[in-house]
Amino acid sequence: MGIGESRVRGLAARAGGWSARHRWAAVGIWVLFVVLAMGLGSAAGRVDVNESDQLKGETHTAAKIIDDAGIKRPAGETVLIQSRDGAVKATDTEFRSAVTAVVDAVRATGKVTNVTSPYDTRSVSKDGRSALVQFDMRGDADTAKERVAPVLKAVDDVQKGHGSLRIEEIGGASMQKQYADAFGDDFKQAEYSAVPVALGILLIAFGALVAALLPVALAITAIMATMGLMGIVSHLQPMSDTANSVMLLVGMAVGVDYCLFYLRREREEREAGRDAATALRIAAATSGRAIIVSGVTVCVAMAGMLFTGLAEFEAMGLASLMVVAVAMVGSVTVLPALLSLLGERVEKGRIPFLRRRRRHGGNAESRFWTAVLRGVLAKPVVSVVVATGALLAVAAPALGMKTSQLTLDQEFGDKLPIVQTYNRLNEAFPGGSEPAQVVVKAKDINAPEVRQALADFKKRAIASGASRGPVDIKLHQAQNVALVSVPLVGGSDMDQATRSLEKLRDEVRPATLGKVDGVQAPITGQVAGSHDFNDQLLGSVVPVFAFVVVFAFLLMLLSFRSLTVAITSILLNLLSVGAAYGILVAVFQHGWGASLVGAQGVGAIVTWLPLFLFVILFGLSMDYHVFVVSRIREARLRGRTTRDAVQHGVVTTAGVVTSAAVIMVAVFAIFGTLSMQSMKQMGVGLAAAVLIDATVIRGVLLPAVMALLGERNWYLPRWLHRLPDLTHDEAPEAAAAPAAQDEGERLRV
Repeated sequence: MGIGESRVRGLAARAGGWSARHRWAAVGIWVLFVVLAMGLGSAAGRVDVNESDQLKGETHTAAKIIDDAGIKRPAGETVLIQSRDGAVKATDTEFRSAVTAVVDAVRATGKVTNVTSPYDTRSVSKDGRSALVQFDMRGDADTAKERVAPVLKAVDDVQKGHGSLRIEEIGGASMQKQYADAFGDDFKQAEYSAVPVALGILLIAFGALVAALLPVALAITAIMATMGLMGIVSHLQPMSDTANSVMLLVGMAVGVDYCLFYLRREREEREAGRDAATALRIAAATSGRAIIVSGVTVCVAMAGMLFTGLAEFEAMGLASLMVVAVAMVGSVTVLPALLSLLGERVEKGRIPFLRRRRRHGGNAESRFWTAVLRGVLAKPVVSVVVATGALLAVAAPALGMKTSQLTLDQEFGDKLPIVQTYNRLNEAFPGGSEPAQVVVKAKDINAPEVRQALADFKKRAIASGASRGPVDIKLHQAQNVALVSVPLVGGSDMDQATRSLEKLRDEVRPATLGKVDGVQAPITGQVAGSHDFNDQLLGSVVPVFAFVVVFAFLLMLLSFRSLTVAITSILLNLLSVGAAYGILVAVFQHGWGASLVGAQGVGAIVTWLPLFLFVILFGLSMDYHVFVVSRIREARLRGRTTRDAVQHGVVTTAGVVTSAAVIMVAVFAIFGTLSMQSMKQMGVGLAAAVLIDATVIRGVLLPAVMALLGERNWYLPRWLHRLPDLTHDEAPEAAAAPAAQDEGERLRV
């Protein structure tokens, strides 16, 4: 058997071979797929997650009652009128004049309805220095931010004529507008920056424009196709803007990574003296297979989000799963076709000052990692103890992790003027900016016992200490529904506000509305939504963790036919995730070194992030692990000792793993530069985890552990020999290595 000849099997090898032989057909099919997906998705339109589907429990029940009743809740706005120094009281003429001016000004815009004076609704603070003018925006609440600008200007004009008072507007529409104005471009800039950043790093890695453009082109087309598929799938599983952002993030990361793995291996084989066709076959059988194993593992991890029961998570999980699957398919089909078409032209656009060093024998070994590996393999026990100890120390703060939905001031600090208004409003009217809402549904809302229960609920809510009032009841008699607004004691203090909510649910409601037969009274609102979200998320942690870990273990077991490799893969990934958690808690909860990343310690990690990070990181870290272990296994199959195979596998993959990791860290770090603390937490957590994974885990712990285990790395109990064999054949040069063959039998590991 000559060099370059090999019997190959496996989906990746067959797909790559077919694509290389039918180049134009493969490219045409991919282009047609992308165009069709985008066209059909655009025609179908995207269905987004609505409020009634966001959560289960009381929040869901309340939203469903309102939807079924056809009640359209307008966007409510509030104008806080407050004495700056306390000298002017609400009873003074100047204060009353300002209230009248605000009422007249907002009415004159024609954009509002139901304008109420604080003197009619008793919305005056106990100290008499603050009052609230309240009104609703006309039209659909979802688009109110587009119509609120004239109202904001009218309020600002009134402020100019009353210097001794603060006159500030706050509400759903005004907050959304200020948020969109301040951070909409921020998000777009982050998403747009990811492409040039990735391209720049690839230019350095490959030193040629065409080679650098290929991974970016694959990632972009995979993202475009997935955006179309999201529109189609959204009619079965609603999507969201958040899911779209996560899909872009994951798609760019894996799309570039997969192409990078494939392209690097093909170039390496050509440098070793093989012809273009042989180099492609080897890349398909090795890196192509690693991509499929990695891609399926990532898809399984993303599928874990479908077990949360949370519509937003389900949308993120499905969108991420789809983009990974599309990128994986593109990497093993259209990429070999493009490489076959381009041939030597893949080196076009070479950057003069980035001339590639010619490597001999195709080893492409990294000098830096060769030196590191020499020390690690010389003292593997010390390496394992030191690296594991360091990572456990980094992970230690995670034991005290506190999760919470971030309040407006925690999310944005004092960067937005509306945050200061929010804080002043909550101080003067605790819970007033985000009251709880009791949605009461009865057979006859006007029945005497229902009316009495509503009155009793109003009194007990204040008497229990859960609210200081005013408790407002709004009847929708035609629908037999009443909406009861209850400002919660605690205001922006989520812990105290949650205790007030629990009093309403567990004490006040059972003693009043709960005694009337046929009455439903779920309690919703921001605090209730956050509380229900936390409960549901915590309930889903165990099944999601179990699903991801068990299926990842099985995939590794089938892919490498080694119980040891499967177990160590899971343990190393868990250690990597634990270290990322520790960094998050240290920086964002305790504030240690927060200023270094432009953040601040907010005392908590945003509720959704730990589970989200676990799923994303567990999937993405398999990219490197599968790629490195596959290369180690190849070297072992060619007759090297396990120790030599470990060194060869790590140092020959170091370049591509480093390039891929740098791209991921850079893309994720962009999100760490955003102004929102939740986005900073996500960006820093992902970037830190990938950095740890590509260096300490893959460069130190993995080789040290495998060196210690020796031949036990390839242990598979006899009773597991009947498992399906998803391994690939040894690389072609195995034919030239007698140690890899024994009496005509292919070495099994």
